[in-house]
Amino acid sequence: MSDEFDAVVERVRKRVEPDDDERERLDAVADELRERASAAIDDLPVDADVVLVGSTARDTWLAGDRDIDLFVPFPPDIDREDLESYGLDVGHAVLPAGHEEYAEHPYVKGTYNGFDVDLVPCYAVADATAIQSAVDRTPFHTEYFRSRIDPALAGEVRVAKQFLTGIGVYGSDLRTRGFSGYLTELLVCQYGGFRAFVEDGEADLAFTDPLVVIDPTDPERNVAAVCSAEAVAHLQHDARDLLADPREGLFFPTEPDPVGAEAVCEAFERRGTTPVAVRFDAPDIVDDQLYPQLDRSLEGVTSELDRRGFDVLRAATWADESGVLFAELEVAERPAIERHEGPPVHVREHAEGFYEAYADGDPEDGTYGPFLDGNRYVVERPREFETAVGFLESDALFDVALGAHVESALESGYDVLAGEKVSELAEAFGVELASYLDPRP
Repeated sequence: MSDEFDAVVERVRKRVEPDDDERERLDAVADELRERASAAIDDLPVDADVVLVGSTARDTWLAGDRDIDLFVPFPPDIDREDLESYGLDVGHAVLPAGHEEYAEHPYVKGTYNGFDVDLVPCYAVADATAIQSAVDRTPFHTEYFRSRIDPALAGEVRVAKQFLTGIGVYGSDLRTRGFSGYLTELLVCQYGGFRAFVEDGEADLAFTDPLVVIDPTDPERNVAAVCSAEAVAHLQHDARDLLADPREGLFFPTEPDPVGAEAVCEAFERRGTTPVAVRFDAPDIVDDQLYPQLDRSLEGVTSELDRRGFDVLRAATWADESGVLFAELEVAERPAIERHEGPPVHVREHAEGFYEAYADGDPEDGTYGPFLDGNRYVVERPREFETAVGFLESDALFDVALGAHVESALESGYDVLAGEKVSELAEAFGVELASYLDPRP
């Protein structure tokens, strides 16, 4: 197995190693960008520097990557408003067609000669423990690895990044909640190579609390804070799979074929469940804002569906131009009445209040009782919503916990799809439905 594993890793290493032409092109573009940034800085009333950071600076980028991250460290004594203003001035000068995005403060993102470029202002602090902005520590990451990653270890890092990409857990964005490039580099350095990373990591990374990897440049920071338990579980599962059956397919997986509307209907008919979906225009916000809000909204909706007795089997959320909150229900319809228990009779004040509240109930109006069941008053009363669709189409949907932008989008209008109507989602989300209907680790 050792020879087979090594052979697979070597083939992957060759596929992800940038060739000389790629390196020369990236270096040339990075130099041009630095020159443009330096010229823009010369027009400012403060001094600043330009530094290349990230995987391109550490030579751990993958063949085919087109990302360049440039940071502009400003003196730490300027106020935040000036930092943001000067940073945007430089960003727009370097990337005239760029647009502004926001992390802890705004920065400019754009393209230049085929490369995706982030130009980010930060403070030139003395060390990472003195940061004034979360991005201030990033230049120290590059400096930390300067003497720790040689070309051989850089190759190991690339293989690890490709493996994490292949299994779907590479990236610290709030959609993926996986392993950042910096975290991957730290772990590969700690283990000494890719093989040790998967052999020892699949066991050593077991945890019940969030994964903790201390930033060597800032002891107060957990580099893995965003990494979810599910992402770590994916790594453990696929590391074991790779060790048992080494193959390139784990590094370069193929996307499932999209499923069609007819197949969606047939699948849920076989399962005997009722799928429901809330479809709306997706808010025009960046993914790191959108996906946490979608997750929060899905949790709010599914919790309320469960509370109302519709028993959510599984749920998912997807987005492109539309946003979708999807739930598969074990129960689609509930009886017209529901049981409502009151307090024990001996708790006089509360018991009397409960009894009096329902004393005038009439079975013809759907209210039965109050009556005694053991030592408690009980009433059977009309159920607010007999169907999940009734609840989802009502204003009660807005009483659950929703992401702020998702709630605004829903207020502008939404569709509720149920049963066979859910198959309409196959046109835009055929791949996502294919994965949903054939789930794998």
